[in-house]
Amino acid sequence: MGHLTQRDLNASRERLRDQVAHALRAALISGELRPGVVYSAPTLAEDFGISATPVREAMLDLAREGLVEPVRNKGFRVTEVDERDLDQYTEIRALIEIPTVGRITRIAAREDLEALRPVAEDIVRAAREHDLIGYLEADRLFHLTLLGLAGNERLVETVGDLRKRSRLYGLTALDKSGDLVPSAEEHLELLDLMLAGDAKGAEKCMTRHLGHVRSLWAKGDRATGK
Repeated sequence: MGHLTQRDLNASRERLRDQVAHALRAALISGELRPGVVYSAPTLAEDFGISATPVREAMLDLAREGLVEPVRNKGFRVTEVDERDLDQYTEIRALIEIPTVGRITRIAAREDLEALRPVAEDIVRAAREHDLIGYLEADRLFHLTLLGLAGNERLVETVGDLRKRSRLYGLTALDKSGDLVPSAEEHLELLDLMLAGDAKGAEKCMTRHLGHVRSLWAKGDRATGK
């Protein structure tokens, strides 16, 4: 294939699989790996300058996350997400997360909410520093940890699965436009509202945040030509 950005994968054997998976996620986010296209582990391994085994193992990890799907005797196809999928995922997330945020505001201990501030700050920092992988990882940690305060593990699993299926494509274009920073700052706004005990305000902020995220997806699709 020969088009993936060169990345340093000179890691120990134990960490190589995770290093490759991290590099592949970065390639998915940047749009280097395209939705609907089938990629073989040997070909990707050539790009990385390593053997095919850790690449194949890393791709299986991504398959479990819903990012790719195995294609018999060919490799892995990057999962496609269309506008209808994104609308449905957003609708389900709104039905779950908005009222749950309001309930958590009323029942959560202040110290548990305050413990999320460093994570919210990490999201903003990652957006400002153009660290797209860091942005997504911190964003996922914030939302799932926050929802975990409701005490419903299945709810957290459901939202976690929806987030995997609706990950962002073409974040590089959004990063360059500066659209990620306002979305990142909404996490701090949400946290402040919850700490103030403003359940209705927190629900409104969460509603706006999910709408903002959906608009970013749309912009990302246009930027990547989908």
